[in-house]
Amino acid sequence: MELTTFNQLPADEALAAIRHCVAIPHWQLSLVAARPFATTDALLTRADTLARQWQQPDLAAALSAHPRIGERARGADKEATLSRGEQSAMQQADHALQQAMQQGNQAYEARFGRVFLIRAKGRSGEEMLAALQRRLQNDDQAEQQEALDQLREITLLRLRETIQ
Repeated sequence: MELTTFNQLPADEALAAIRHCVAIPHWQLSLVAARPFATTDALLTRADTLARQWQQPDLAAALSAHPRIGERARGADKEATLSRGEQSAMQQADHALQQAMQQGNQAYEARFGRVFLIRAKGRSGEEMLAALQRRLQNDDQAEQQEALDQLREITLLRLRETIQ
């Protein structure tokens, strides 16, 4: 969608246009309320500024819409479709790598009590597994910040792909 179209949409339609970017309603509402944007860079800058305010409850809300790395996202909505595409490297990985990721996911969830989140687009299965193994060594606070940073990257990537 072109930026001028996004700027001119009624609020409910603008919300619908960016809902797939992240399951954090107050971020969506704030971004829509900040329209119009003069440039796509201005939109992305505002989106990034809003995303840098996220805390643990926002992470929990967003994770409710994210499948585990290596699991196929279910559903036909735009977020599930994007997740399947973003995780294609893991879907195409060999059985040993998929098995290692599944075990890593279980260890991560046991350690941190949430799903492992990483910007999968542009990363190989091996890179994602290495990041998971490294992040298992983080303390709770460092890992929460890293997960929030990854969530922001995913969100901005999706927004950049949605509005030009």
